[in-house]
Amino acid sequence: MREVYFIKQNKEKWLGIEQVIQGKIKKNPDDLSSLYINLINDLSFAQTYYPKSNTTVYLNHLSSQIFQKIYKTKRVEENRLVYFFKTEVPLLVYQYRRYLMYAFLFFILFTSIGVLSAVYDKDFANIILGKSYVNETIENIKKGNAVGVYQSGSTWGSTIGIIFNNIGVGAKLYIYGITGGVGTLFALLSNSVMLGSFQYFFYDYGALKDSARGIWLHGVFEIFAMVVEAMCGLILGASILFPRTFSRFNSFKRGFQDSFKIFLSTVPFTICAGIIEGYVTRHALKMPLVLNLAIILSSLAVIGFYYFVYPSVVYKQTNNQINDTVL
Repeated sequence: MREVYFIKQNKEKWLGIEQVIQGKIKKNPDDLSSLYINLINDLSFAQTYYPKSNTTVYLNHLSSQIFQKIYKTKRVEENRLVYFFKTEVPLLVYQYRRYLMYAFLFFILFTSIGVLSAVYDKDFANIILGKSYVNETIENIKKGNAVGVYQSGSTWGSTIGIIFNNIGVGAKLYIYGITGGVGTLFALLSNSVMLGSFQYFFYDYGALKDSARGIWLHGVFEIFAMVVEAMCGLILGASILFPRTFSRFNSFKRGFQDSFKIFLSTVPFTICAGIIEGYVTRHALKMPLVLNLAIILSSLAVIGFYYFVYPSVVYKQTNNQINDTVL
């Protein structure tokens, strides 16, 4: 079947499904399940005969939307907060997983720019980090205390200040997405370049190992959350630039609802990063190296699993549950 005829034959049905997703048409769970099966059949056909077509991309997006709507109607007694973190956010991350990939690619690129800039311009660290901070850190390195900057102030005072600062940074990464994603990328560029030049600065003074033992205790949660927040900004920007078959306002509304939920999921990790930085990082060089590594690797395993692995697990589980119900 030619693609044009395939689209013409099913266009009204797909537009009707969009109306259901937007809440303009109400359907009971049985009717939703029927629509889902029908749409999956269309998607399978498109993937077979038009694998690189925009039609296939559109149907895949539509099926993920109706899939979430069905699953939400099945949830009756589960605790709302548990459901949010256990199911809703992972399904959204799975749906927008390519934006997470984009965010990480930009993060790696921008961090590399920071490193290369510091390599070829010895004054770059002073410009990015501030001369007073650089001078203080150099003195700490000479004293054999590369993470000395994290030891100033009270533990609880530092923790509160760090948490609010990091949430503010994350909020900017997200909200700046309203510029079509340009603001998000600029904010990510600023933070990533700072990170790259920061790490090279310690390498240049022979203190990379000691700095990593301290910085990445809290940095795993903090930096990973920052990239996910950038992902949210990109989702928000894409909803404005690429409304697909929705009106631009409805596309923005859907993009905001979905991205804001993912953004909220980063807050617990940001709080944990602040607590670790305020209470643990100051003792980084006094604790055994194996303990440093245990905290860093376990943090990476937890947040990496939640955003990279768990979404696929939840998607497959819920998909199987729905298929068992509707077949």
